[in-house]
Amino acid sequence: MKLDILAIGAHPDDVELGCGATIAKEIARGKKVGILDLTRGELGTRGTAATRKEEAANAAKILGVSVRENIGLADGFFQNDKESQLKIIEVIRAYQPEIVLCNAIEDRHIDHSKGSKLASDACFLSGLVKIETKRDGVVQEKWRPKTVYHYEQWAHLKPDIVVDVSGFIDKKCEAVFAYKTQFHDPTSDEGSTPISSLTFKESVSYRARDLGRLIGTDYAEGFNVERYPAVDSLFDLI
Repeated sequence: MKLDILAIGAHPDDVELGCGATIAKEIARGKKVGILDLTRGELGTRGTAATRKEEAANAAKILGVSVRENIGLADGFFQNDKESQLKIIEVIRAYQPEIVLCNAIEDRHIDHSKGSKLASDACFLSGLVKIETKRDGVVQEKWRPKTVYHYEQWAHLKPDIVVDVSGFIDKKCEAVFAYKTQFHDPTSDEGSTPISSLTFKESVSYRARDLGRLIGTDYAEGFNVERYPAVDSLFDLI
């Protein structure tokens, strides 16, 4: 299966929070989108790796993604090393995405910036013919995505690109809150976290609304890039 977009997240729920509405919009336009989770989120204060796996599957169904994989790196302790890079390269070469979306360049959680750099480096290395990878015993062809975009997460970063996601915020919120163990639940007796408050739950939509306000739409999601984005015409920016 060839994908148009592969969205990569350090933890299950990163992709939904960072770019869930953008994914929903592109799927509605007929694009094929997949999700790659780097870890199982096993160090999370709330829930377990098993509940996160179930929640991730439910969120994927809500968004309508074509495939979701998890390469099982160590939550909190994975490194940007050869072993981790090769695991991601295998997935990139298997699905040959044109675009990769990945974690924020800078953020509160150390896994987010680590995952951002790891995914970006793997995208580059995936295009080198002398790096050999196999899937199901078959040697893979090299593949380098055309573009890597970094979605925003906890920190307020100045985006380089802003996507109008009006009409898709409800789908995003439905996918995000499929992670029932992670977000506000007044009946839960698990420990509180920065994302389990009612304020954070409400912020999912109001942050998108505020960014949308700045570009004259109802809702938006922002992305950062590592190289200049190019357009054919200034009219493409209208």
